[in-house]
Amino acid sequence: MELLTDPAAWVGLLTLVVLEIVLGIDNLIFIAILAEKLPPHQRDRARVIGLSLALFMRLALLSIVSWLVTLTTPLFSLFGQGFSGRDLILLLGGFFLLFKATSELHERLEGVTHTATGSVAYASFGLVVTQIVVLDAVFSLDAVITAVGMVDHLPVMMAAVVISIGIMLWASKPLTRFVSAHPTVVVLCLSFLLMIGLSLVAEGLGFHIPKGYLYGAIGFSVMIETLNQWAKRNALKHEARRPLRDRTAASIIRLLGGRAPGEPAPDGAATDAALAAQPAFAVAERNMVSGVLSLAERTVRSVMTPRADISWVDLNDDPEAVREQLLDTPHGIFPVCRGSLDEVVGVGRAKDLLGHLLRHGKIDEMNESSGLRAPIYVPESTTVIRLIDTLRGARGQLALVSDEHGTLTGVVTPIDVLEAIAGEFPDEDETLEILQTAPDAWTVSGSADLHLLEQALQTHGLVSDDDSYTSVAGFLLARFGGLPQRDAHWVHDGYDFVVTEVDALRIRTVAVRRLPADAPET
Repeated sequence: MELLTDPAAWVGLLTLVVLEIVLGIDNLIFIAILAEKLPPHQRDRARVIGLSLALFMRLALLSIVSWLVTLTTPLFSLFGQGFSGRDLILLLGGFFLLFKATSELHERLEGVTHTATGSVAYASFGLVVTQIVVLDAVFSLDAVITAVGMVDHLPVMMAAVVISIGIMLWASKPLTRFVSAHPTVVVLCLSFLLMIGLSLVAEGLGFHIPKGYLYGAIGFSVMIETLNQWAKRNALKHEARRPLRDRTAASIIRLLGGRAPGEPAPDGAATDAALAAQPAFAVAERNMVSGVLSLAERTVRSVMTPRADISWVDLNDDPEAVREQLLDTPHGIFPVCRGSLDEVVGVGRAKDLLGHLLRHGKIDEMNESSGLRAPIYVPESTTVIRLIDTLRGARGQLALVSDEHGTLTGVVTPIDVLEAIAGEFPDEDETLEILQTAPDAWTVSGSADLHLLEQALQTHGLVSDDDSYTSVAGFLLARFGGLPQRDAHWVHDGYDFVVTEVDALRIRTVAVRRLPADAPET
């Protein structure tokens, strides 16, 4: 009755049951390995019989050890300190727990796993049950010594052993799966073993540590681990709300050595050293894989050539001026308009337009020999994946991009799609929009694609979540809230963006510099 009304006994019983179960996981794993040697229909029966016999053996060991610790008569003294049979048992048990916990922690932190080797052959039922009993006797030493070190009353120890073995019999498979899926629980319990072993060594040397201190430390640690498991569960729920494709893409990029969104940006030296140490996947390879994985979520607006940069042929111009334009511009295909880009009459190849000019002196859209093709329009909200299907049927023709109001906003070609995957392929009259001028410095055009800039800088967070902007100029306009002045600064993820050229309409060039790791964000 005194034990039933003692809160310390209940706390000790609960804690000891949990420890006995976790310490018995190794037993369950090896018992499962032994049971695999039997035919499938005998495995569960062998597991139950073996653990039941091991229960009686563990109770006998517990009684013997509990009796030994009552031997308080000094047997000898060393350096003025008397040592009894109880002290020797506590010292040996404490050192055993310290060794057991340290070796287990080392194996788990080093990634050592216990697996069955060799071919599986069926053995006799009695032999396997005998092996299970002997194996449990060997693995029971840490559990028995832990019980003696934690609780002072033999009935509480026996009750904890009986309850733990009963739970192991009833839920051996779910317990094994839980502990395998939560390795931090095992590490926490092994740290408890270290603490209990240290307390046993201290008791054996004459230093008494109140059990309440152990219970308090264990209870606090269990509470922290519970919060940790709760936070991990919530994180998994949050991760599950992300589309499967996004999670798969992030995992692939991480496997290739890239930096996932939210990870801190390393400084320049660390980045260069890390990249130099990655012979399997170079930066360009990771960027191409990232480009492919992002195609399904990118729109035509993010890869097109904007309206302001379109080279087009005006039929109202003098034929000689048109000829000079076709000869001087390296593009192979042009929108052909009358007066403005909003009056598109067709799309033509440069060689066909030049040939028609030489034969007829002008380009006549009514003449079938002019080589003009009917324009292909795509909405700017179309995904790049759907655009590829459109371009595949266009036979090398460019597509005109229009907004929701029917206004032409840009053009897109197969080269634009290729650039979204593999980076820039500038024409003879173009320069690189993202040009690295120093190990930690870049000159970036205001119209540069943010996806490509993220890849070049190995950073995240530049691309708009709602597709409200697609270029560096759009990113800075959104941050500044309007057209900034020259030399305006913006710091993002360890990079300093400086507006170096701006006119009345748009940001033309931006200088980007990687800041030292200790530089403040502004």
